[in-house]
Amino acid sequence: MFDIVALGELLIDFTDSGVSPAGMKLFEQNPGGAVANVLAAMSRLGDKAAFIGKVGADMHGVFLKETLERAGIDTSGLVISKDFFTTLAFVALSASGERSFSFARKPGADTQLASREIKEEIISSTRVFHVGSLSLTDEPARGATIYAARLAKAKGAIISYDPNYRASLWPDVETAKTQMRAMLPLVDVMKLSDEETTLLTDQAEPEDAVRYLNDLGISCVAATLGKKGALVSVGGVSKIVPGYSHPAVDTTGAGDAFWGGFLHRMLSLGKKPNELTLEQAADCADWGNAVATCCVQKRGGIPAMPSLDQVQMLMQEGKV
Repeated sequence: MFDIVALGELLIDFTDSGVSPAGMKLFEQNPGGAVANVLAAMSRLGDKAAFIGKVGADMHGVFLKETLERAGIDTSGLVISKDFFTTLAFVALSASGERSFSFARKPGADTQLASREIKEEIISSTRVFHVGSLSLTDEPARGATIYAARLAKAKGAIISYDPNYRASLWPDVETAKTQMRAMLPLVDVMKLSDEETTLLTDQAEPEDAVRYLNDLGISCVAATLGKKGALVSVGGVSKIVPGYSHPAVDTTGAGDAFWGGFLHRMLSLGKKPNELTLEQAADCADWGNAVATCCVQKRGGIPAMPSLDQVQMLMQEGKV
């Protein structure tokens, strides 16, 4: 039995790493992908995790498979394709650690996962099934994502969703809205950023957006607010959970780290999203804030995910 199974993108983040002696920009090869980051966060915290997706039969695909396995993530659902190249993302960092993206994905292997390639036995044996929205940008992965989520829900899994909008991967904003919202009827627990509220709900303010999503039937919703922490909402009632004050080295994977910490705590409490009180949801968000704070102290996504001891130490130190 898995604690979490995630379906979606597994890719290389080539992260801005200064300049060479000749003055040319250097990029560092980091394993990434939002859903893979969530799995890595939870695996580091002690949860049993499995990944479903597709990479190319190339040096990057081999590296990514080995990375997941080193992180303790089951890769029996990972498809290795000879027909498509592993997706690459080039990540430039500002002085404050904020990111801008450029993707090599036309098409990338992650977009080419088909429903027939999914091992149903993996989905049938998980407590949480998690997806993002990068697998919704193109067929056949879009259809595979919806198919797998419906199967997981029928088998009694909690459906988790993090939209993770990347403008350059969609033909236009309206298409992104339509496809990203197509997942909502299946979702039990959801995370979005304060920049994604209008994309998912047409509500600009996070408080209005999370209440709207609760009204749609999503039992528990969290909106990350950057340095302010996170907003959680259950039953239309919301609360802001302050973050931890530490400078960021690299914000890559921060939102995914938050969500991994949130889901880890929810499972530790033995609660389903519709059973969480507001205080319990806030407790989950506090864990998420702590995991994210630890993550941004290091470079990259998967390699930066903290251990349970590191997270607990930060939480014991308290908020500055």
